Amino acid sequence: MALLYSLCCVSFSALVIVALYVSPVVSTSRRVLGDYGKLENGFRVTLKHVDSSKNLTKWERIQRGIKRGNHRLQRLNAMVLAASGDSAEVQAPIVAGNGEFLMDLSIGTPPNSYSAILDTGSDLIWTQCKPCTQCFDQSTPIFDPQKSSTFTKLSCSSDLCEALPQSTCSDGSCEYLYTYGDYSSTQGVMATEIFKFDSVSVPNIGFGCGEDNEGDGFSQGAGLVGLGRGPLSLVSQLKEPKFSYCLTAMDETQKSLLLMGSIASANESLGEMRTTPLIRNPSQPSFYYLSLQGITVGSTRLPIKESTFALEDNGSGGVIIDSGTTITYLEQAAFSVLKKAFILEMKLPVDTLSSTGLDLCFTLPSGSTQVEVPKLVFHFDGADLDLPAENYMIADSSSGVICLAMGGSSGMSIFGNVQQQNMLVVHDLEKETVSFIQTQCQNI
Repeated sequence: MALLYSLCCVSFSALVIVALYVSPVVSTSRRVLGDYGKLENGFRVTLKHVDSSKNLTKWERIQRGIKRGNHRLQRLNAMVLAASGDSAEVQAPIVAGNGEFLMDLSIGTPPNSYSAILDTGSDLIWTQCKPCTQCFDQSTPIFDPQKSSTFTKLSCSSDLCEALPQSTCSDGSCEYLYTYGDYSSTQGVMATEIFKFDSVSVPNIGFGCGEDNEGDGFSQGAGLVGLGRGPLSLVSQLKEPKFSYCLTAMDETQKSLLLMGSIASANESLGEMRTTPLIRNPSQPSFYYLSLQGITVGSTRLPIKESTFALEDNGSGGVIIDSGTTITYLEQAAFSVLKKAFILEMKLPVDTLSSTGLDLCFTLPSGSTQVEVPKLVFHFDGADLDLPAENYMIADSSSGVICLAMGGSSGMSIFGNVQQQNMLVVHDLEKETVSFIQTQCQNI
């Protein structure tokens, strides 16, 4: 079975596919309850891609995202080494960090506005704070807790302090060190503050007031908002065990969306919902692990052992869904089988000369307006996800190539954000499920 990839629509040097899923607009109210840490209805926040303000083509954005994704993979490998005890160099617990999307928020009284990196691979919420012993450059003023009337330091006996992977106590206040996989880190004092998301103010959010922040990648924002599965994350602190997002394609002007709380629920009018259970990994509790049971290319279920994607006893392996990684990475043995299947099905010459940053590219036929590409289905437990062609094939007119937006990895596999674009992806922490609905983000 095959899909037609249209080459008629050109944006700068990138060729794009247009797939339409028509559905009615869903109206959601924006309300807040003043109860401690709990919302009556939830809220929605516009997301922007970290490269959205740069004058780049879609192809250039993909390439930059791939470089960041490779960096993120290295962090994940460091996490596995730390969890399995195979690395003598690791001194502190480490997490993934960084991401591909920014969210706007305000902190304090009076409110100070910032852009923070959204990260589904870590838990801690933090921003840079004065007095700064080591801070990276940011476009907005660094938060000064002394100028906020609602800033309160957390005690060492608080639940959030005890949930930290590493903390110390100084004069009764909780101090933290949060270290990322490449030894980037944030260090400072834990506190609570009023956070404002769009039109919704939420009191008593626990966050890290970072006075020593070092490492690569943080300067895209003024800090991070963790959306992982642990108690420090935004979704856990709000006591609203559900969030969803809809990520647009990189070349679209339409913004991506994050929905928190009850409004994150999937609306049946958007389309068919496919749901798969989450898996817990005790050694990596923040990550959203899924059970991937197989992959189909064209009409053929690939000969990949189901154990290829299984979690190992030491916490390595498995498959995570991650908004902070651009393309999908499959365990190398599985990716090799996938590559062979695409080479067989595409019936185009394999390109070996272009420097695309992707593992598998084909030479586009001269003068063609359409290219036939094989179907691609991910078989998650209870959910067969049949991807639109633009969610796994990317063409570039200037190079004359069309490429598979996937790569190989060692150990852990990652279902990346290109494969999730123009889908409502619902994370329900209470039911421990992830659901997918193919839609257009402007319809939500």
